[in-house]
Amino acid sequence: MRIIVHDLCSPEWQAANIPVAEQDVIVSDDGTLKNCIGCFGCWVKTPGICVIHDGYQHMGAYLGTADTLLLISRNCCGSQSPFVKSVLDRSIGYIHPNFRTINGEMHHRKRFSNTLKLHAIFYGDQTDFEKNTAEALVQAQAVNLAAKSVKVDFIDTLQQLSGVIA
Repeated sequence: MRIIVHDLCSPEWQAANIPVAEQDVIVSDDGTLKNCIGCFGCWVKTPGICVIHDGYQHMGAYLGTADTLLLISRNCCGSQSPFVKSVLDRSIGYIHPNFRTINGEMHHRKRFSNTLKLHAIFYGDQTDFEKNTAEALVQAQAVNLAAKSVKVDFIDTLQQLSGVIA
């Protein structure tokens, strides 16, 4: 199962013509997303599930059942768009509050037994600096999510989306 998180408006999503399987979970902006408040409830009170009930509270648990996390985002100064970044923040329950060492750095342990493939696609006008920054960001996110593989694509137009999604 894939979790597809995107910041496209409805007409853009429809025009992108992305193949979606029945079991895929599509996460888009319905206007109800609340920002993470840093309470750590998803770690200790309701493991894997955010305590904010706005329709996005199950992001950590969804990731725990997925094999692929596909992020489709406008490149915002080398980062994901505010919506995609907020969804990732609300997914922190996917990882465990305890730590492990990877390449001499501290990272959170996995909470779930699955191992994700991470694929990020950035679109829009992008400088080389923004592309390099976004690439480094996604590589770091892959380590934090204990992803088994990571792929980053950059496209200029949304019409190119279907060509980079496997």
